[in-house]
Amino acid sequence: MKIAKGLIPLLVLIFAVSMIIGCSHSDKSDVEGVITNELNLLKNLDSDTAQKYISYQELFPDATEKTELSKEVEDVFSLFFEDFDYKIQRIKVAKDKKEASANLKLTTIDAQALAKDYAVSHLENAILLAAASSSQNTEENSGSLEDRYLILSELLKNNQYKTVETSCSLTLSNQGTEKEEEWEIRRTHELENSLVGGLITYLSDSDLLTPEETLTVYLNTLKTMDLDQMSNYLGLESLLNTSDDAKASIASALVEQMHKNFDFKITSSQIKSYQAAVEAEITTFDSNAILTAYQKELEEIGVSYIMRTPGSKLEETQSALKHLEQDFNVKHMLLEGGAITCGNFLQMGLVDELSMIVYPGLDGESGHPSVIECQGVVEPLKKNRLELIDCETVGSGYVWLRYNIHR
Repeated sequence: MKIAKGLIPLLVLIFAVSMIIGCSHSDKSDVEGVITNELNLLKNLDSDTAQKYISYQELFPDATEKTELSKEVEDVFSLFFEDFDYKIQRIKVAKDKKEASANLKLTTIDAQALAKDYAVSHLENAILLAAASSSQNTEENSGSLEDRYLILSELLKNNQYKTVETSCSLTLSNQGTEKEEEWEIRRTHELENSLVGGLITYLSDSDLLTPEETLTVYLNTLKTMDLDQMSNYLGLESLLNTSDDAKASIASALVEQMHKNFDFKITSSQIKSYQAAVEAEITTFDSNAILTAYQKELEEIGVSYIMRTPGSKLEETQSALKHLEQDFNVKHMLLEGGAITCGNFLQMGLVDELSMIVYPGLDGESGHPSVIECQGVVEPLKKNRLELIDCETVGSGYVWLRYNIHR
């Protein structure tokens, strides 16, 4: 009897320990089951589960659109998880059974490589959109939310990305009772980012592309543009903005030559703090050869011309005026430029007299260019004083005003 009495406490202790171990094992099994069920849905390419963990707000935080995404866009999530796999390494359940944690080893596609390809494609698309619009600002032409997802879709369909392994930890909460546990995975930014291999972090990295790579994308995209795209993006259409058929023909030929011969080579790249300097050799048409051939043609048909003397705007203009006086005995010159041309000559102090004709009519419209328009510093021009030297009525009510300009 004494032996039996001594065994009772020991048996009770063993039973209690067995119960604790059994409960602990049961809790871990429940937690493992929840994790397995959820992550197996990702492995089986369940689009709803994928979208539950990774939302477009996380991938593209700057996107503000609230719109229904197309089926093709929804499939992006499934494409991403085609090679997804996981291994549960450790599970720990809190003593109060209200919280549990797990350490996992995740296998995902190389999100950094995907993000880099996306950055390139997104920049290319923005440049091409700018080339097709009136704005050359790539930030204003970054595409819609749907466009961004379609870029990811195309990249995932057309590229075979390698897989990488990363460590991940997650937390679960028990939303049930002591008798009926109900474990639920806590959705956090860190978990979402881990499940996509860090893609969220990589997409938000402004330094994902180096300055050299960024310039290469710009120039490569420019190189692949058609004639109209290049002309619009570089603003070359301003060369064609003329009513003179001969000038328009010359401008069109120059644009075609630029498009035909454009090429580049990056020669150096240097980064200092938050600034970068990238040098590139640009190949375009041989302007010197064109000018030489043009001069030869002018000489053959007896047309006079003046060669530009390299220097500042003032020095070049003064040189041209000096040649006109010395070579062609020009003492007075009538400048009939637009507002900017007249403004440039006035800024350089090369105008002695201002002649204006006032038209006897009113239109009331806004947005008309000024008679004189200055680019840059206007203070020197404001110091000029106009002296009226003649006022004459001409034609049907026109007033012709002439002023001396005192500087």
